[in-house]
Amino acid sequence: MLSVLIETRNDEEGLARTLASLVGGAVEGVVRDVIVCDAGSTDQTHRVAEHAGCHYLTGGIGAAIGQAKGDWLLLLEPGARLAEGWIDEVVAHTARQTMPARFSRARANRAPFLARVFSSNRALAEGLVISKRQASAFAKSGRSAEALARGLATRRLNAEIWVAPLK
Repeated sequence: MLSVLIETRNDEEGLARTLASLVGGAVEGVVRDVIVCDAGSTDQTHRVAEHAGCHYLTGGIGAAIGQAKGDWLLLLEPGARLAEGWIDEVVAHTARQTMPARFSRARANRAPFLARVFSSNRALAEGLVISKRQASAFAKSGRSAEALARGLATRRLNAEIWVAPLK
């Protein structure tokens, strides 16, 4: 079972898009719970989360990791959308691996080569699948989800993600 964690601030539209891509996982019984960690939104982010049946927290990612019910966590940026086929790939990965993993960018969503080379890299742009045990160890320092994901050695999943647009 998988807990999805989404750290957000003033991105109700992006949150709605991300939650819509998770519906299949919830129907299949793979997604156990979704926790939205809000970092001080002033828009209607809390209403989007509550209407979708998510747990809504105002606080850091550490508190969300502590409340997550799944043994594995999926960290996403608001606005990111998982493509068809992600469920089987994540289930297979969590059954046989212990290391974290990231999704592959959807082909139509990939930036040109030079744009990738010279742009700043967002650690959660391609999502992160990590065991709750590993995430708990990293989160003790009180870092953000972005900081938690930065610098991890990961495996590349054979499932695609549509990366959240830059703000």
